[in-house]
Amino acid sequence: MQNKTVNPALNIAIAVYPHLLITSLTLPIEMLRAGEAYAKGHLNQADFRPLSINLIAKNNEPIQNRTGLAIVPDCTTHNAPYNDLIIVPGIWRNPRPVVRTNKEVVEWLQESFETGSHIIGVGTGNCLVAEAGLLNGHPATTHWHYAKQFSHDYPLVDLKPDFFITQSERMYTVASLNALADVIVHIISQYYGKAAAQHVERNFSHEVRKPYEDQRYLEGAVDRHPDELIAQIQFWLKTNLASELSLQEVAAQFSLSYRTFTRRFKLATNQSPIEYWQQLRVEGAKELLASSNLTIQEVALEVGYNDQGHLTRVFKKVLSQTPSEYRKVVRKKLFG
Repeated sequence: MQNKTVNPALNIAIAVYPHLLITSLTLPIEMLRAGEAYAKGHLNQADFRPLSINLIAKNNEPIQNRTGLAIVPDCTTHNAPYNDLIIVPGIWRNPRPVVRTNKEVVEWLQESFETGSHIIGVGTGNCLVAEAGLLNGHPATTHWHYAKQFSHDYPLVDLKPDFFITQSERMYTVASLNALADVIVHIISQYYGKAAAQHVERNFSHEVRKPYEDQRYLEGAVDRHPDELIAQIQFWLKTNLASELSLQEVAAQFSLSYRTFTRRFKLATNQSPIEYWQQLRVEGAKELLASSNLTIQEVALEVGYNDQGHLTRVFKKVLSQTPSEYRKVVRKKLFG
């Protein structure tokens, strides 16, 4: 009997240290495990990779925290395996003492990034990433209360305090737990596909949020999208969801042929105008379904679809559920 081939695990590490925000440790683990469980039941065996999640500290001693729960490291920074992804949790109160007493973690982050690891820094946990020099010359965010201190301690970092998420190559920084959840959904999509990510998002998101791609500060994105006319058209589309104009007529409004419009739009955004338009309308519909008492028909008209059936077909294609099903699940989370 031929042995089944098992794909190598995706190695994920979470740095642990005193005074960490325990929800920024437990939330990503639970979300990642949910994505893994969904993928195991839905992906072909050839495409599925299990997760190996380890807690990494400067030594093997259990770490006490303000919840009273002891955190027991799996590995130290000296014997940790290679990791595809490292999560650096937030820190309660002033991060400086934690940074000062965890030089081993700082050195491990630096070495891990040099060997190819992706890193997600959470809130004030980004001080450890910055201490490693990995954010110098790159955008980053942190908890708003420590933004001024962060700028003083790490002047070479391009701090973006108005953004909840930044991405620079293999480094992500987030300012809040909600933003961390959004990035984890994005990571699950990369590991296991869109359906797994949507499954996790439906079960873990407690509010209606914009997609990860719409809220991050992506380093270099401005340089890759210098087309001011296309930016104007994007703004027009966002503010005119219910418009009855076709995309051909929108292009004409801006004195562009449809062929030139589609070429320039794709070049600027890496999306076709049709894909972008649909994405905006679906997100608009999601917000209305969660926050208003409009009927499904009324929601469809508000976002530019001519009837309820059209909206339902798009929802089932994009989200694998009907508008009614989406409203029921999200409202249960929001108000239940």
